Amino acid sequence: VQLQASGGGLVQAGGSLRLSCAGSGRAFSRNAMGWYRQAPGKEREFVAAISWRGPATYYADSVKGRFTISRDNAENAVYLQMNSLKPEDTAVYYCAAEVGPVVKFEYIYWGQGTEVTVSS
Repeated sequence: VQLQASGGGLVQAGGSLRLSCAGSGRAFSRNAMGWYRQAPGKEREFVAAISWRGPATYYADSVKGRFTISRDNAENAVYLQMNSLKPEDTAVYYCAAEVGPVVKFEYIYWGQGTEVTVSS
């Protein structure tokens, strides 16, 4: 499974961005997926996750109500709609895939990140 994140950029506080993660590999559409982020000088942290079916979704408390994770299995893509962005959302965002269809927070495939900068 190969993953490529895109859609990052510079946005003002209160604005929106939509990140995309394109996957390749025959098993991609059956993987649970997640988004993580890493801000400068900080550890990588969980943002959101989605199962293959259902789908079931999970969010970090810091983004709940502002971010929405979704997926299009036919297109081998996962999205992260980010609304009401805050300066503290500034980070490099990574998409990741699990080996199976259920969210277990055990990611084995990681894409290169896309940078999001939120100005105040």
